[in-house]
Formats: sequence, structure tokens, C-alpha cells
Amino acid sequence: MSTSIRHDQRVRDFIIGGIRSGAWRANGKLPTERALSEQLGVPRSAVRDALAVLESGGAVTRIIGSGTYVRELEPAQAANDATPGLPAASPAEIMEARLLLEPQLAQLAAINADQSDFARFDECIREGDAADSFEAFEHWDAALHQAIAKSTHNRLVIELYAMITRARDLTEWGELKRRSLSAERREHYRREHHAIVAALQARDVGKAEAALLGHLERVRSNLLGR
Repeated sequence: MSTSIRHDQRVRDFIIGGIRSGAWRANGKLPTERALSEQLGVPRSAVRDALAVLESGGAVTRIIGSGTYVRELEPAQAANDATPGLPAASPAEIMEARLLLEPQLAQLAAINADQSDFARFDECIREGDAADSFEAFEHWDAALHQAIAKSTHNRLVIELYAMITRARDLTEWGELKRRSLSAERREHYRREHHAIVAALQARDVGKAEAALLGHLERVRSNLLGR
């Protein structure tokens, strides 16, 4: 397991442990990314990644310009988040799962997303467009997909997608993505993200599903050569 993955898991375990112990109660505000980074001695990117996974799993919610807050979390759910116990999955298996789930997920998102979800989509698009490094672009790429999952407002679907995100953390996915991401491919992904969000905001179920499916098929081809 890479150092960055250990950092990410460490942050998640720390936050979930704090929630379970009552150090941070429901609706309470978590420390800033900077404070968590300094307290745990990990990069801020690891804190951002951990918060994104916890948000997609429903443990926390992030409010633009305000901070990150604890959501209502049952003890059983907290224990599951802290020790997910996921089976080993290859990048190919993860890609298969994404292709099965995410286009269907887009249908729910097009129907159920609200204005706060649309604002989050816009933030992810804007920050992804402005990203000046692989790490920044990858962060906002993942954040957009997690935001789409969250916008379904279906807790089971959100947790299923969180499992995929956690499984991806445990593989060589990031290194594969880094090797495959040329400037031309990044531009393709950027345009596809815009098309997905436009379809979701228009509540066009068919276009949203097709746009997300086409995007994932391109990602699979670039990562796995098929």
C-alpha cells in the first residue's frame, strides 16, 4: 500500500473515531483541512481525499465557504467506514463496476439533484478547469463523480459508490491514471465533464446516462487499452 493511501486511511480513521467518541457531534464543524493536515502530519491532499470519501458515504457534508460538518451517523455505519473490509479488486474490476453503476446513477441524479448539488457540480468543473497539476485535476475529477453520486439522495447508492472509491484507493489506479493522462486526454475528460453536468442540470436523463457512459468508456480505453 502506498504512503498516500495510508495517509488517506489514517485521516478517515481519525475523523470516524472522533465522531464515534463524541468529540465531534452531529452538525458540529470539523477542523479545517490545514489544521487536520498539521495535526496528523499528512499532506492536505490526503485530507481532501479522505473528506471526499467520507462525504460520499454520508458521514460529513461540506458547505462551500463555510467548512465541513458532521452528519447524523449510526455507530454501525461509522464502524463500517473505519474498517471497510473491502475485497481486493483490480483496476479492471473497478472499471467494470463503474460502468455498471454510474450510468444508472446519472439517471437518479438528473431527477433528484437540487440547487446545492448543481452548485457543487459547478465548483468541481471550475476547479478542474483551473487545475495546474495532475493531483489537482484528479482530485476534482473524483470530486465531481462523488458529487454526482451524492446528488442521487439515495443513501444506498451513495454507499455503493463510496465502496468503489475506497476500493480504488487500495489499487494502483492512481499510477495508471497518471501514466495515461496526456494533455489531449485531459482535454477530452474536461469536455466530457462539462457535457455530463450540462445534461444533469437540464434534467435530461437520457443525455446524462449516455454522456457518463461515453466518458467511462474513454477512461477504460485509456487506462486499460480496451
